[in-house]
Amino acid sequence: MNNEHIREAAPRLKLRVSAAAEAALREGHPWVFAEAIREQSRPGQTGELAVVYDRKDRFLAVGLFDADSPIRLRALQTGRPEAIDARWWAGRLEQALERRRGLFDDQTTGYRWIHGENDGWPGLVLDRYDETLVLKLYTAAWLPRLGEIAALFIERLRPERVVLRLGRNVREMAAERFSRTDAELLHGAAPSAPVVFLESGLRFEADVLRGQKTGFFLDQRENRRRVEKMARGRRVLNAFSYSGAFSLYAARGGASSVTDLDLSAHALAGVERNFALNQGNGAVASCARETVRGDAFEWLVGNAERRFDLIILDPPSLAKRQAEQAGAIRAYERLVGLGLGRLAPGGILAACSCSAHVSAEQFFGAARKAVARSGRPARELETTGHPPDHPAAFKEARYLKAIFFEVRRDY
Repeated sequence: MNNEHIREAAPRLKLRVSAAAEAALREGHPWVFAEAIREQSRPGQTGELAVVYDRKDRFLAVGLFDADSPIRLRALQTGRPEAIDARWWAGRLEQALERRRGLFDDQTTGYRWIHGENDGWPGLVLDRYDETLVLKLYTAAWLPRLGEIAALFIERLRPERVVLRLGRNVREMAAERFSRTDAELLHGAAPSAPVVFLESGLRFEADVLRGQKTGFFLDQRENRRRVEKMARGRRVLNAFSYSGAFSLYAARGGASSVTDLDLSAHALAGVERNFALNQGNGAVASCARETVRGDAFEWLVGNAERRFDLIILDPPSLAKRQAEQAGAIRAYERLVGLGLGRLAPGGILAACSCSAHVSAEQFFGAARKAVARSGRPARELETTGHPPDHPAAFKEARYLKAIFFEVRRDY
């Protein structure tokens, strides 16, 4: 990869960091925060490579510098210096592809190729939706080398198109300084409709231009498969349903009925389209269905007479920043309690959290506390975390968790 477009006449940017930051880098943590930088050889440019030296002037790490982010450096390589050149980038891509080798067959054409820091591409996500790739950036540090990175992905993966998505924190700078926009086509033609892909043999649409994340919630695939195995003969409530993925798995698994509950009319329209894509499956076609638009908390309170045999609670993040953690934990406990109140005897509750600011221990603790407070005897079936194409290699990356309970039949 040619990085001449970000080459400076000045020598390589050099950093020295706090003792705590040194220790974190040695232990594999990929971030250096601005306040941890003790010395900086010169002003840095967003996107250039910066080298961190330890207190004995030995190489510690090299990473992408972001002059405008609280995360000032995102490490690419630690321990020993290597030339960050075209061969290095190609090798880093191959490592990510190799981690996913054998995970998916031709019945699943939607999954994550690169999961940011956890695959050695800090702040960068690459998702596959059949022949479409979605490249999402969460740091402006990638923008100066975007053309070279995209060319590497195109050459190796041969997609029909590549769509650029930008995190909200990146969009303004991308437009003003790099003439890049969210939903820009980096390769190929814009899709005339949402992209359709396969997951476990089911067909789903992904709005790769405007949808949340990169167009679909790929990370819940394994939990959806669990729900399918639990669904036979059950009345299913999918709260915070979004586009109904859990419901489709439940219907194919033999659910007697599915109810999709979401506040967004746009999301519920997506439920209808996804079910329409799968009418060739007999179980899906014959499953009784309803969609309900409403706030899940309010609906669970206001419909005390309704009972379900399987309830999925998968809300959006209830803590988007650390200051919201305590309130989120209380909200999770309340939500699980409300769900338990709508369960029929022998029913199963699946509760999920996608907030990195609430740890697995805190979330599971809140759910267990709700079960204890409910007075309903319930057996904990299992807890789950990240799927294999969404590895979590450091604390802040561990956002996804779920817990499953079964209420006793004689209660």
